[in-house]
Amino acid sequence: MAPSDQSHHSLVPGFLYSSKTLSHLNNNTNHGLPPSSSIASSSLPQGRTKSPMILSPKEGIRMFSPAYYAACSAGGIFSCGLTHMAVTPLDLVKCNMQIDPVKYKNITSGFGVLLKEQGAKGFFKGWVPTLLGYSAQGACKFGFYEFFKKYYSDLAGPENAIKYKTIIYLAGSASAEVIADVALCPMEAVKVRVQTQPGFARGLSDGLPKFIKADGVSGLYKGLVPLWGRQIPYTMMKFASFETIVEKIYKYAIPTPKEQCSKTKQLGVSFAAGYIAGVLCAIVSHPADNLVSFLNNAKGATVGDAVKKIGVVGLFTRGLPLRIVMIGTLTGAQWGLYDSFKVFVGLPTTGGSAPAPVR
Repeated sequence: MAPSDQSHHSLVPGFLYSSKTLSHLNNNTNHGLPPSSSIASSSLPQGRTKSPMILSPKEGIRMFSPAYYAACSAGGIFSCGLTHMAVTPLDLVKCNMQIDPVKYKNITSGFGVLLKEQGAKGFFKGWVPTLLGYSAQGACKFGFYEFFKKYYSDLAGPENAIKYKTIIYLAGSASAEVIADVALCPMEAVKVRVQTQPGFARGLSDGLPKFIKADGVSGLYKGLVPLWGRQIPYTMMKFASFETIVEKIYKYAIPTPKEQCSKTKQLGVSFAAGYIAGVLCAIVSHPADNLVSFLNNAKGATVGDAVKKIGVVGLFTRGLPLRIVMIGTLTGAQWGLYDSFKVFVGLPTTGGSAPAPVR
């Protein structure tokens, strides 16, 4: 491959795009990359080059431009903030089952106890820090995932980007989640304390000052390392498995190429693949989820205290069935909403393109 050709295609690893988009690129249409001669003859000052950009299908947002990453971040806010807020009742029961399994024996009894003690309004206790925290996390998670996926693809080069696409999915999602959890951690700490300590606070407005007074500002990040332990494996599984499952669905379950499927069908695939990925995410990240709940609830507690109190088996099993239901539904809805937002702004849905053959 000539250097000029390789530089063009390094920007468009096959697994990031549909075959339709790649055909546009190869045909040098307005949707593709301009040839070297056109770049050289452009109106740019001599000695300067402009990175070729790819237009999204509706030509409203250029792929991998600042506007593209901003749109992906906005989609992350839309998908993560709303979905986590919607499942606040399930999250509330789950956290209490992890902290006090004697009182909250199972899902049904957990809802019963909360209804008896706090009334129906108690089911959405902590919804404000949930909305704010997971909106911030979603913006960073999806926006930086798209950035790092592109960045690592360019570093790997066209052939390696295709050959090692799963590693790129894993590395990109892990990198994004490191940043996303820094944004989430303070609100997660307040949320858990509000939800699991009766009488601590009504919500964020009074809970945050009380938390800082009791534990200091640094206490808001006490659970950051366990949060990374929960969220990084979760997000790696969420993105890598989703991308793989979507590709397999279009390859084996749907005889029609993705580009020829309706947007409704594509979004249905996104939800189905997201739900399956969510079940896997819940299993992988559950021990760390128990640790986060324990550490944010008990002042001065350590990981060793949590293991001693809950037990190794308990870390893997306590509250797991409910979390599988919650995370499966949550992740499926997130991918559905995220891709719906992308379609709304004129971007393609995520995943589904079989990699181009390596020559």
